[in-house]
Amino acid sequence: MLKKYKRTVIITTLVALLPVVAGLLLWNQLPESIATHFGTNGEPDGWSSRGFAVFGLPAFIAAVNVLCAVATSADPKKQNIQPKIFKLILWICPMVSLICCGGVYAYALGLPVSMEKLCMIFVGVVFIIIGNYLPKCRQSYTVGIKLPWTLASEENWNRTHRMAGGLWMAGGAVLTLMSLLGQISVFIFLPVVLVMTLVPTVYSYLLFRKLGA
Repeated sequence: MLKKYKRTVIITTLVALLPVVAGLLLWNQLPESIATHFGTNGEPDGWSSRGFAVFGLPAFIAAVNVLCAVATSADPKKQNIQPKIFKLILWICPMVSLICCGGVYAYALGLPVSMEKLCMIFVGVVFIIIGNYLPKCRQSYTVGIKLPWTLASEENWNRTHRMAGGLWMAGGAVLTLMSLLGQISVFIFLPVVLVMTLVPTVYSYLLFRKLGA
């Protein structure tokens, strides 16, 4: 699989590294110490050197992208992973790199950017996209809702993913809408994510008990 998508892996990894180019162009305008971690209130609570922000952060995300590609390609059930879903996996890290690094640069330059809002909108959109693809996922060990009951039964897997798909899209829509309205907070984010996680898990287990397999 990795050989088949070698070109996509290379392109997505290079895209993940694009913030390095932007950082070099902005090098003289960026401060020596840059906020690279933000709390739930959107305020910075962690700083890094300019060198790490420009080189280290994109390099780390690019490395994670390669790791995801290798791990997915090593899946014993990799033949069940559809091309669109594999490409979706490969494009998540580059988008994270562009959005997060772009936000870090903008904040460092004093531009009016809300990292909390930016990240929550991105997370909400990603949840919507993943929710759209969940019903199309086939059994595998790296992609989808990997529970003992879903992996043991194809019917359980399919029914759980059909139910979870709509739930994840709804959860993503709530997070995106609340973020756009400026109402997002940890007290909204955590309950939504917990519902998106626990409901499919409980549903899958109850289905397992009902089906007896």
